[in-house]
Amino acid sequence: MARFNQPDFFEPDARSDPFGEDTPTPVYRADPDSVRAELYKILAEARAAQKLPWEPRTVLLYRTIFPQMTNWLPDDEGAQLRFEFETEIRRLEAA
Repeated sequence: MARFNQPDFFEPDARSDPFGEDTPTPVYRADPDSVRAELYKILAEARAAQKLPWEPRTVLLYRTIFPQMTNWLPDDEGAQLRFEFETEIRRLEAA
C-alpha cells in the first residue's frame, strides 16, 4: 500500500509540543526603576491629599499591589516604602 504525505496522528510528532512540557517557562523580571517610579507616584498622591484621594476599590487595589510591588526592590527600600504607604493610608483613613 502506498503512503501519501499525510501525517500519522497516532505517532508522536517530534516537531510539536502542544502542552509546552519541553519549553522552559519564561521568567519575568520587573525593572526596579519603573517599579520605584510607580510606587513613588502613588505615595506622592497619598502625601498630597487631605482625605483619601481614591475610590474605595482603588484603595483596596493599592493596599494589595503596593506591598507586592515593593518585592521587586531591595529589602530595606521595600520595607521603608511599605511603612510610609501604610502610615499615609492610616492618616487618610483617620481624616
